[in-house]
Amino acid sequence: MTRRRTVVRRAPGKLFVVGEYAVIEPGHPAILVAVDRHVTVTVTGTAGTDVEITSDLAPHGARLRRRHGRLVPYGEDGAGDVRTGLAHVLSAIETVAGLMAERGSPVPGLSLTVESGLHDNGVKYGLGSSGAVTVATVSAVAAFCGLALRDEERFRLALLASAEIDPKGSGGDLAAATWGGWLAYRAPDRTAVRDLARDRGAEKALRAPWPGFGVRRLPPPEGLSLQVGWTGEPASTTALVAGLHRRPWRGTAAHHRFVRTTTDCVRTAAAALERRDGPALLDQIRRARRELLRLDDEAALGVFTPRLTALCDIAESVGGAAKPSGAGGGDCGIALLDAEVPRDIARLRERWAAAGVVPLPVRPTAAEGNEE
Repeated sequence: MTRRRTVVRRAPGKLFVVGEYAVIEPGHPAILVAVDRHVTVTVTGTAGTDVEITSDLAPHGARLRRRHGRLVPYGEDGAGDVRTGLAHVLSAIETVAGLMAERGSPVPGLSLTVESGLHDNGVKYGLGSSGAVTVATVSAVAAFCGLALRDEERFRLALLASAEIDPKGSGGDLAAATWGGWLAYRAPDRTAVRDLARDRGAEKALRAPWPGFGVRRLPPPEGLSLQVGWTGEPASTTALVAGLHRRPWRGTAAHHRFVRTTTDCVRTAAAALERRDGPALLDQIRRARRELLRLDDEAALGVFTPRLTALCDIAESVGGAAKPSGAGGGDCGIALLDAEVPRDIARLRERWAAAGVVPLPVRPTAAEGNEE
């Protein structure tokens, strides 16, 4: 019997405020904020047990069948491209299906559509589209199957799905997409929780303690305006983080100093937010930029591109504080400025545009969750 019900869920994009790279170490914090650009996933029923996927980010749709807990494209031509191009969507469906199978309730056939507001003509802004599509897919498929999830359960399933693709990612984008608003986040050991799910099942992984993991809400900054600039240069967070793991710099005294200093920066910035102390927060944004510069000098990752450097320099020249958001290498950056001086904000946007940095009209979201 074909299910005709339609379920729509969406999840927001994110910005890293402070804590990039250090947060990939389990138990170390970062501050993120969700923004009002979303990925929307729509699920409807189909006959049989196949899964059909269409996405505005893929040139062609895909039809897949189930085999030993995995989704396998029909035909061999382009099968690898399907697994690669839709990796986060497939892993999210497979993770929810694995939990449903453990509960004795298989996932029926479904048709799933992805619409992204985190891209411009197919080019990503760097607002965490992989995390948003993972959370939105977990939420939509679970709801379609009648599976009610609390926020933390949705996050955990999304992180398990993400860790199956690459356990090096921190999961900060998943936390922002799940809870929304301003957050302090600490990552669990992703390899350990992935292995727990593989060995003992997703149900056990949902209930077991995850050492190091933590999330708590933070108040938005008071009296400061958050500005976002897009370089127009897409970067691969996965490649940059993998590059850090390959560098001999990792594990050295310099690496430990970076993690220690960045962790202190995050904690001081969180305290500034909670005290409504804007100047103290700006100091920590500038400090975070200096730490990322030092990381870039020592590990030669390519965090700062000419446009990201210009983005930061221009913001500081008008009295603000700025840094890349996320792994860098392109994508976007953030700036915080006095909200009571619109002239400075206008100058920032004009100078960014002249330097090839596109001001993005995005705003922090309230904690709306993923319902639509």
